[in-house]
Amino acid sequence: MRDFRDAKAMAKTLREALHAKSVAFTNSESQELVARILGYRDWNVLAARIQATQLSSTSVQANTPFPAGADIPVVPVRDMVLFPHMISRIFVARDKTRQAVEHALFGDRRVVVVAQRRSDDDRPSTLDALHPVGVVANVVDRQTQVDGALKVTVCGLQRTGIVRLTNGEFLAAEVAPIEEHSGQSTEATALSSAVLDAYQNYAEVDFSALPPGSKARFGLPSIGDPSLLADTVAPLLSTSLEQKQQLLETRDVVARLERLIELMSAGRPKAVA
Repeated sequence: MRDFRDAKAMAKTLREALHAKSVAFTNSESQELVARILGYRDWNVLAARIQATQLSSTSVQANTPFPAGADIPVVPVRDMVLFPHMISRIFVARDKTRQAVEHALFGDRRVVVVAQRRSDDDRPSTLDALHPVGVVANVVDRQTQVDGALKVTVCGLQRTGIVRLTNGEFLAAEVAPIEEHSGQSTEATALSSAVLDAYQNYAEVDFSALPPGSKARFGLPSIGDPSLLADTVAPLLSTSLEQKQQLLETRDVVARLERLIELMSAGRPKAVA
């Protein structure tokens, strides 16, 4: 089954299929359409995710053991919840967070991305100021903006609990990887099918432009990995930060899938990328 990493080939196939029906489509137009079908705002966002996934596969992997007793630089975020496998751009203006990113780039490129409890807190440096669960992420890229802020691209790797904080030149954390439950159970597989169907209705994805046979469950992970599916769908939903944080903190994959279905059944706004 194809996924977002096959987007360029999918765009080419779409363009050729439409051309056979005397419908003219440029390369960029077909790419933009495929990006929308896969649930992304535009082709640039999708291309960034493809690039980050390729880079992360050759660098730090989610199952790489954490060094014993080592502290990992922390990137507190105000208005988002990062999930494993999620690619996101973060704008960094706070000096300590800049130092944390630079330190990671000189090391193994890992940071802990964790949501703040209060968005107006400019110096979140205690356990009470941060949520207890974040994500170890790989720093894929960083660019300095005209105003001096950093634009950092991160790729989520693994859920982790925040055990202890060290507030020095930059904020760092001792972390404990979180083990999931029921990820390969029969119930999780069955719920995965329901999540895929619910998301298609929730996002109101239009498959009418695709060739016959290419419409079903296009662009989302296979039900063979229920945890990956849940973590791919969760950031696409137009729900509150608190609800997304709760999903991140839910270790039981079955409970996470059930909660996703509840959230998508409650309303059907457009999904966001």
